[in-house]
Amino acid sequence: MSGEDQALWTPTSPETSATFRFLNRINAEHSLALSSYYDLYKWSVENIDKFWSAVWDATEVVGHKGTHVVDTAAQPPANPAWFQEARVNWAENMLRCRSPEKTALVQAIEPEPNHPHPELRRVSYAELYAVVADLVSAFLARGLQPGDRIASYSSNCIENVAACLACAAIGCIWVSAAADFGPEGVFERFEQVQPRLIISVDAVVYNAKVHPHLPKLRALLVDLAERSSLHPEVVVVRHPFDVTSRGDWDASWKDWNELVAEGRDKKLGRDADGEILWKRLDFNWPLWILFSSGTTGRPKPIVHRAGGMLIQAKKEFVICADLQPRDVFFYYTTTGWMMWNFLIAGLSVGCTLVLYDGSPLYDPGHLWHLVDELGITIFGTSAKYIDQLAKVYKPAGRHNLTTLRHIYSTGSPLAPHLFDFVYEHISRNVLLGSITGGTDICSLFAGMCSALPVFRGEIQCRLLGMAIEAFTPTGTVAGPDEGGELICLKPFPCMPAGFWPLPGYGTLEAVESAAKRYQDAYFSEFKNVWFHGDHIVITRSRAGNGGGLVMLGRSDGVLNPGGVRFGSAEIYDVIEHCFSPAATHAGHTIVDCLVVGQSIAGGTDERVILFVKLLEGQVLTAELEKRIKSEVRARRSARHVPARIIQVEDIPYTVNMKRVEVPVKKIINGAPVSSVNPATLRNPECLAAYEKIGESLRAEA
Repeated sequence: MSGEDQALWTPTSPETSATFRFLNRINAEHSLALSSYYDLYKWSVENIDKFWSAVWDATEVVGHKGTHVVDTAAQPPANPAWFQEARVNWAENMLRCRSPEKTALVQAIEPEPNHPHPELRRVSYAELYAVVADLVSAFLARGLQPGDRIASYSSNCIENVAACLACAAIGCIWVSAAADFGPEGVFERFEQVQPRLIISVDAVVYNAKVHPHLPKLRALLVDLAERSSLHPEVVVVRHPFDVTSRGDWDASWKDWNELVAEGRDKKLGRDADGEILWKRLDFNWPLWILFSSGTTGRPKPIVHRAGGMLIQAKKEFVICADLQPRDVFFYYTTTGWMMWNFLIAGLSVGCTLVLYDGSPLYDPGHLWHLVDELGITIFGTSAKYIDQLAKVYKPAGRHNLTTLRHIYSTGSPLAPHLFDFVYEHISRNVLLGSITGGTDICSLFAGMCSALPVFRGEIQCRLLGMAIEAFTPTGTVAGPDEGGELICLKPFPCMPAGFWPLPGYGTLEAVESAAKRYQDAYFSEFKNVWFHGDHIVITRSRAGNGGGLVMLGRSDGVLNPGGVRFGSAEIYDVIEHCFSPAATHAGHTIVDCLVVGQSIAGGTDERVILFVKLLEGQVLTAELEKRIKSEVRARRSARHVPARIIQVEDIPYTVNMKRVEVPVKKIINGAPVSSVNPATLRNPECLAAYEKIGESLRAEA
């Protein structure tokens, strides 16, 4: 399973990299003789207390550290506390730079016919700090307290970053949903966490078209009021294209600029010198809530601890990637993907971050034009984007791209031929960092390292401090180049604090239920290790890397079209709401359904296949297909819309009455029916039909 031995890229001077500077520091402090990356990696996972303490010091985390790091005898299911004596504030560490000359954020908007050359918006670190200080004041004036939730239903804009920083500055908890989410999907998230304040935009641009956002916001607010008795305050950010007027708004909504001005007048939350009174809290204090895909129900609200997010990002950016304040860091992401959180942590290094609102491929050259115009050095995207780009556009020769030094790819496995595309048609002089981690940890298990070569089709290495292995089904460590389940043997500081509600934020019943869901999600598959749900290969070691990683895909039923992960439950809920026997639609009734992902494009992507069982005698029509797709798009997003909808006679269930997603997914992707144990199924005879359907689907894909 390993790639070719010939490296596609090799660092010119690995011994001077940040990783080896850190290695030398460890050798000096602990009288060791570590000499390779793998030596350092092994030491880091065998000495997690010493390692993470050293990361704090080497990356100059701002705050009080204390002497405690972690209980080294604790196993991952115990989810031990980290740095119990520490007091830190994530936002304080993001805004260490205060320079009026250094650009903190650049916001680029996709051109559209009425704005063919949209102006770039820039704010310096000094300006960003001032806005955050004003927002802190405005939030405090509203009585917001540590632990209160502030939610965003927004695009990737400067205001969204500032609001997140101000939220963290006072110990509130950030919750974010992308503007392209349907109101129902956002309701399922916000209803669980009960935000006191929602920040929204009034419009977004995508595919060279302005899309009004206020109708979706209104629908969300109606749902929150009627179904959850929740009436949060609403702040609206005006789009730079002046899409709406105040007359289009509800009277109770507040304009963003008015909010900032109000905070500036009140001057709360700052000392006599104007310094923000940062709320330094426990290392394990909740920073933000990200949502899982919702495979078996509502999306799981994953609570991430502030210190864990901070120290993990510091390790990844400062030690592994060797990011510098001079870097210009871009990641194509929405605000609902963890890569937005990943990107904004670049502020802790003093980088300039580039935010983009729009489509990445409507004009496939636009993002590469921005690379040249802004001097982007770190370009982050998804594997799906690279795959699509390879079909329509070759940036090399059309753009200079001389500033690029890293390209990051995630969201789905990056196929070997796409490594070739990057080096042949973008740049031969970049570190291509395929990275993997996920919403569950809001950071990385494996990824980029500026001290190591890049091999075709492989993630460079397991990242420091992350004791991951590939486990066989019997719970033993797989050998080199042998497939297995991604697990982590040791605790790590970016393990979630838990699922919401945490103790103190809900009823005893709700807290206990959330704790059980958390344990079931990560610790029920194998004893005493973190189970991540990815099928991987760790390759044989080369160039001192301890083995690279090859991602084989998800081991559960999570759907992942275009690198956007979501759960089957999000589609089931739409079908149940709109087309079930209890719904009021006339004509056709869907009595049951099953949704899975079919691998396409040589394994680089997948498409959503929806199987439906109708009332006896009814037939799936083109009109019904259109209605299903329309409802899914409106209530979820365009990514959720099934590529194919197929009528079947029966839906397979286990003996415990659970839909059989993973076996059906395997069957339509080519696995034989004999690979499924019929004793586990209530109606195994129906699988033969799926085998025939799979043959047809693979022939057309």
